[in-house]
Amino acid sequence: MFLIFLFSIMMKMKKKVLTLFFYFFLFLLIPPTFYFLQSQQVNLNQDKIEYNLPYPGILPDHPLFFFKKVRDKILELTTRDNSKKAELYLLFSDKRIAMTMALLKNGKDKYALTAFRQGEDYFFKIPKLLEMSKKQGVSASSDFIQRLKLSNAKHKEVGETLLKDLPQGQNETINESLIINEKIKKKLEKL
Repeated sequence: MFLIFLFSIMMKMKKKVLTLFFYFFLFLLIPPTFYFLQSQQVNLNQDKIEYNLPYPGILPDHPLFFFKKVRDKILELTTRDNSKKAELYLLFSDKRIAMTMALLKNGKDKYALTAFRQGEDYFFKIPKLLEMSKKQGVSASSDFIQRLKLSNAKHKEVGETLLKDLPQGQNETINESLIINEKIKKKLEKL
């Protein structure tokens, strides 16, 4: 009798744990979907690129940043459509650039450099995905291409700000990222 009672309690606890686990992942996966659906306002200005970067969320110096990385990886692995994956990479890239600016304000230079490089690495994957999508018969919209170009220009602007604000010993890392940015710009012009 006692064993049956203990077994029923364990089953109820297991259901509660599974329910909590489900809500935890639901909490991690839903917010990026809303960012995905939001339209970004973009304008090109002579002096400064006006491109609204998304809210960066948890920064790399936060102890829970690991969960954000896991969530991003899950989204990346579960997104199969090349054009949707390109939009996802643009979101990840822009978030990393927004992180760079926030970290730079907080004086976290090392984290800012890492976030900037990760942002450019995500962006570098986009042209290849769009080419593959085009081969499959689905071309990217002209609005999306324009957003990519403006985003690329904003990334370059942030990189140049990093060159001005950070010590000279860190210029090599920034310059490497700016070279990647220039390669991306050339690829985007071909689309």
